[in-house]
Amino acid sequence: MSIIRPYGDTTGDGMVQLSFTLPVPHDKRAEGAAVQLANKMGMDPALVVHSKPIGPDFTFFVVYGPVNHLVDTSKVEVIERDYPLLSPKEVNLAIRKGLRRRLTVVGACIGTDAHTVGIDAILNIKGFAGEKGLEYYRELKVVNLGAQVAVPELVRRAKADKADAILVSQVVTQREAHVLNTKEMSAAFREAYAEDARPVLVAGGPRFTEQMAGELGVDRVFGRGTTPGEVASYLVDALVTKKVPAKRSA
Repeated sequence: MSIIRPYGDTTGDGMVQLSFTLPVPHDKRAEGAAVQLANKMGMDPALVVHSKPIGPDFTFFVVYGPVNHLVDTSKVEVIERDYPLLSPKEVNLAIRKGLRRRLTVVGACIGTDAHTVGIDAILNIKGFAGEKGLEYYRELKVVNLGAQVAVPELVRRAKADKADAILVSQVVTQREAHVLNTKEMSAAFREAYAEDARPVLVAGGPRFTEQMAGELGVDRVFGRGTTPGEVASYLVDALVTKKVPAKRSA
């Protein structure tokens, strides 16, 4: 079956739950405004199941109700993983045989982003989802620059450490900051390096989708739930298996 509806209490009832904030004080008029908004979005009838003031002039809502929209799963477009998942042992062996040196990864949260949980989950040895981070791999040299790294500094460190790959994490998304910062980063690297010498550019964050790689100017995008093993396997595929390793800068 490719045509589906949301499921809430019973199969096919179309029930969905939606949360949002309105710039109004917390009162009955605010709840009425929340219901009106939900109705205009196709939720009818809409029930406010939770409301809470956020300061004196804002209210957070959770509304629940049915929608009539249908979803055709046959028209959903996804980017399938086009490289094999490797174990840490296989990653180390591939790098040792293919590059005959350690593969250098430089990671950072750029701009004003101070949320290092994502980049640390991938880079730090403690890892994520039961997998060790990239620091665990003997054939990977990991340079974690941490939070709020300016793009020029990232480029400088990449050259100093002769980076093969750059991993950038972006969590702060107000006013599309994650998009603007990543575009600035990719443009800076393309200006600073010849195309055949540029490190592989990888962006990650909860608001990114894999389809955004071209728009952002990066080689790969990883979204929420990405594990260190997926990133390590991709780096092997891009820098070893496909025989396009970044050249060492002078």
